[in-house]
Amino acid sequence: MHKIGEYLVPMIILCIVAYGALKKTDVYGAFTRGAVAGLKTVYAIFPAMLALFIAIGAMRSSGLIELISDWARPVTNSIGFPSPLVPFVILRPVSGSGSLAFASDIFSAYGPDSFAGRAVSIMMGSTETTFYTTAVYFAASGTKNIRHTIKCALVADFFSMVVSLIVCRLYYY
Repeated sequence: MHKIGEYLVPMIILCIVAYGALKKTDVYGAFTRGAVAGLKTVYAIFPAMLALFIAIGAMRSSGLIELISDWARPVTNSIGFPSPLVPFVILRPVSGSGSLAFASDIFSAYGPDSFAGRAVSIMMGSTETTFYTTAVYFAASGTKNIRHTIKCALVADFFSMVVSLIVCRLYYY
């Protein structure tokens, strides 16, 4: 069975080349044109990605996320929002990998079967990295006016996080 995985990709490539030959298509030329188009897309989205990565790094290394978490903790504790989730909620709309690091920290500290572990798992699956996604897709398409998209996506993220907590409380506790 493990041999299938070993031969699958070369077989797919061979089938594509064979199909192109049957259709009398310049497969290599089509490949290089596709590679050039892909590089143009990378060139178009690179500035947005670089700015986003720098902003995430600055937020994490400066302690801004912890400062905001400490400031928000009295409010979140009063409404029953688990305080370990505050840094995750702040970073989730910005960075998938950064929020995954916070989720891993929650799993390590409280366990994956704790309320915080289950809630962060549900939130990971029901929310989106809003700023990352809009930066990539809108930079690639050249769209400039994204203000309504950001507003709607952040509202959707907020409600997804609230519903995640409600579902977690109803289903597990």
